[in-house]
Amino acid sequence: MTISRQYLTLSCLGLISLVFWARSLLTTFSLGLGNDAYTHILLILPVSVALIFLLRNSILDSTRSNFAVGGALLALAAVIGGLSRWEFAASSSDIALSLNMTALVTWWIASVIFCLGTRVFRIALFPLLFMYCLVPFPGILLNQIVSVLQKTSALLTGWFFAAAGVPVSLNGIVLSIPGIDIEVAKECSSIRSSLMLMVASMVLAHLFLRSSWRKAVVIAVAVPLSVIKNAVRIFTLTMLATNVDPGFLTGRLHHQGGVVFFLLALGAICALIWLLQGSESTTAPSSTSVRTTPDPAASR
Repeated sequence: MTISRQYLTLSCLGLISLVFWARSLLTTFSLGLGNDAYTHILLILPVSVALIFLLRNSILDSTRSNFAVGGALLALAAVIGGLSRWEFAASSSDIALSLNMTALVTWWIASVIFCLGTRVFRIALFPLLFMYCLVPFPGILLNQIVSVLQKTSALLTGWFFAAAGVPVSLNGIVLSIPGIDIEVAKECSSIRSSLMLMVASMVLAHLFLRSSWRKAVVIAVAVPLSVIKNAVRIFTLTMLATNVDPGFLTGRLHHQGGVVFFLLALGAICALIWLLQGSESTTAPSSTSVRTTPDPAASR
């Protein structure tokens, strides 16, 4: 298959995906616009496309169709899409949406392999797999994530109060200190900034680190850091409210100040990446040295 036919076929497969999954894609983007827990979804496609664009020269030099693997994955995408129409999925629209978006991303990846080959897939591995972040969490899973964030944020905030010498008691997600009770509600779980931090950490680690284990370290650190960031936010607002002005619990810093703590956490991630970059450069192979062997004639 010539390069022009490869890209023509890829375009046709892309159009087919839009025919079958346009509604799911629009619903997903609507979630991103209207629900804080899905805001990160709006970043996924632009970032993936930009990362693939950066690889365009390598991709153009490596195209070779793979009909067997690509065809099998196209069939798998069709099966996953079919599952979304089964009764168990149809009874839950969020599960059906997750299945449909999984099918859509699988179809896109399969189309790349079918038309351009597995070598191109390996070159663009991260941006292609990154597109699975488009899949919205089903409600039951999202509720579990929010619940974990609430409980861990409340627990860690309690530790901060104790470390600051403030008497505190914890009852579930309610913190009690002298004169005030604080509930870590769902809105205070920091689900949006936590997911945004995870997405940003993945992209930054991919761009600035080479070794897989260092990338994994950055992503692993981002998980507890998102909780620490939220606990620091709750602790700071409460201390300001009790010692400076009660209005801090209802003011702009409470409702709009999350970006400040997000940027602090993102700065910590950038600092970690910088440190890991330094360790990569120190462990990188040194420049090739010339190894000489004794000349037997010179010893005579």
